[in-house]
Amino acid sequence: MSLFALITALLLEQFHPLSSRKYLYGWLSSYVLFFQLHFNAGQREHGKIAWLLAVLPLLAGVVALYWLLYHVHPLFAWALNVLVLYLTMGFRQFSHYFTDIHLALREDRLDEARGLLSRWRGMPSHELNAEEVARVTIEQALIASHHNVFGVIVWFVLFSALGLGGAAGALLYRLGQFLRAHWGNADKYDLGEFGGFARQAFYVLEWLPIRLTAMTFAIVGDFENTVYCWRTQAANWPDSEAGILLASGAGALGVRLGMPLPQGGVMEDRAELGIGDDADADFMQSAIGLVWRSVVFWMVLLLLLTLATLPVQVN
Repeated sequence: MSLFALITALLLEQFHPLSSRKYLYGWLSSYVLFFQLHFNAGQREHGKIAWLLAVLPLLAGVVALYWLLYHVHPLFAWALNVLVLYLTMGFRQFSHYFTDIHLALREDRLDEARGLLSRWRGMPSHELNAEEVARVTIEQALIASHHNVFGVIVWFVLFSALGLGGAAGALLYRLGQFLRAHWGNADKYDLGEFGGFARQAFYVLEWLPIRLTAMTFAIVGDFENTVYCWRTQAANWPDSEAGILLASGAGALGVRLGMPLPQGGVMEDRAELGIGDDADADFMQSAIGLVWRSVVFWMVLLLLLTLATLPVQVN
């Protein structure tokens, strides 16, 4: 049933994107702000307590609701999984930016592409040329596809396998990501030691999904180049976990990512990731193909695992 819940949520998100997601994020922002205001005394231990109080009751409530619905009828529990997946995952959370930038570059509308990329990444992009816009857009797409699709799927499947209901796993990953962004992101919010536990917790939550995503890129892309870039280049990126994702994606595509970028009149020093040609609109199309092949691969793998666990009747 986990496989069918995933497929249903993906189809729903494709054909009927959630238009009110910003209100959900607004509620979550108010929710985490409550714990921040009441527990932030500048110490790591206070951040740990706030994180646990913000996350564990919600997880326990979702697990209890799943089992209650399951005992009423398994179809209700399945519907809960679909609903939570619909709220926590999906391509439409980022694909409109990618598609519009891709089209703008195809039609040589560089200024429009720069403006779209600036809104997406929250940083000025008016100094970037067409190759740099394509390069950064591919990087953003690889990271966004992992956070919005693959990471959610991994924790959904893990909780399903443990019998806790996949919805709680998807919620755990997204809450961990949200708290990392609001409490543990030193570039945007200076919360000092209070955000330390949020950073550590999300590192733990990301450890397995990042590596599974990178392995999938190797399988559905250029295997040899992916493994080479992963082993030799990922550690050069400031965030080593993101480096694994970007290096493996670049290797799978045969494109060069990273590299210095102009920012505020100076060159921002960034490590080179990947081997091959410079990024362009064609590689942007290849990146979407890589992501979709990865999704199909995971769905097929889950189908095989589901079939393998079915009871065998002997006449």
